[in-house]
Amino acid sequence: MKIKFRFIYAAFLFVPVFFSCRPNGTVASIQENALFSLNYGNFEDEINLFNLSQSGSINTFMAMEEGFFYIANGESKKIMELNSYGDILTLYYNEDYSMPPSFARSSGVNSTKKAVAYPFNSLGPLAVDSNKCLYAVDTLPQERQEVDVENRLLLNHIVLRFDSNGTFIDYLGQQGPGGTPFPYIKNIYATSSNELVVVSESNSGPVVYWFNSKGFLLYKIPFTSSLVPKLKDSDENDSFVSIHSIIPDSINRRLFVQVDYFQNYLDPATKVLSGIEFEKTVLYPLDVDTGVYDAGLEIPCYEESISENLGKVIYRIPYDFLGVTDGGWLFFILPVEKGYLVQMVQPNGQKVLKRVLPVNHEDILYYSLCLSGKGIISGLFVKKEQAQVLWWRTDYLVGGLVN
Repeated sequence: MKIKFRFIYAAFLFVPVFFSCRPNGTVASIQENALFSLNYGNFEDEINLFNLSQSGSINTFMAMEEGFFYIANGESKKIMELNSYGDILTLYYNEDYSMPPSFARSSGVNSTKKAVAYPFNSLGPLAVDSNKCLYAVDTLPQERQEVDVENRLLLNHIVLRFDSNGTFIDYLGQQGPGGTPFPYIKNIYATSSNELVVVSESNSGPVVYWFNSKGFLLYKIPFTSSLVPKLKDSDENDSFVSIHSIIPDSINRRLFVQVDYFQNYLDPATKVLSGIEFEKTVLYPLDVDTGVYDAGLEIPCYEESISENLGKVIYRIPYDFLGVTDGGWLFFILPVEKGYLVQMVQPNGQKVLKRVLPVNHEDILYYSLCLSGKGIISGLFVKKEQAQVLWWRTDYLVGGLVN
């Protein structure tokens, strides 16, 4: 029997799960905990996603820190801080775009809710540190945007900083407070030392900016496919490298760089080059102080076997890197037919846990997932009638295992 290995790229690829983690050959599921729902509208406790019916990107993101949820709703130019019951605690809003919330008049020393006015333009990802300082990506108005002619980049993103009381501190640019705007920001992260890591994109590859707790730039690290480690014995003319994701360690000053390797695919029947095939995924820790990569950790990919023409085709698909916990566990995720397949890898690679997060994809119009430092996966799922916030307590799985 001939076995062929292929890699498939698809925007929405849902594949059945065949990992053998139980005697019956299926992967165990984790039941979600539904926390609260949000209605659609323009009131303070609602989110506005009406332009889901229109073309273009959706600018709504969620972060969770110590059981508190922060939702940046770019469509309504506001940020909501809520507890796990869905009670709104702080509302950051654009007063030129929406009315002040009903509790704004009672904001004071004894108030349990805060209203913070700020002229948001177009919100992006957000992060919260252990001091409950809020960081939010925003887009500058057109008249304040800059152009990097040499690198052909539009510089229009900044990171806003608010303290734990909701007071605006300043904004961060490439050099720190008030600096040059960033190019497109893919994501931001707050470490356990309350340092901020900004992952942006340039035409040549990702660029990471690492700031200390005061907002001053410590490191600027550009990445290109030619600078990441190469596989031994690989032919550079027949192999390709893709930097999939870059996520910081929350404890140490290092970055985890997910690199996917591909090679030319030669059709065995026609002997004609017919595309590229996925080879492997390797996660490299990069010490930002020294600029040296540690030994890479190969991350198991997803494989599905399908019968075809009296033979068998094995489709191999890399996971998306979701994040790393404070304990060093590496989380990877992939959409599958029954929801999301989560692969949790111990830092040394000795243990690999797989679980399915059951989700009905047909009900979901848009979603935002996040991983907490303790290992809890939270999700904001936009459905037809309302949006739902839930989480999966995957922290119980990795918390009881010794690294």
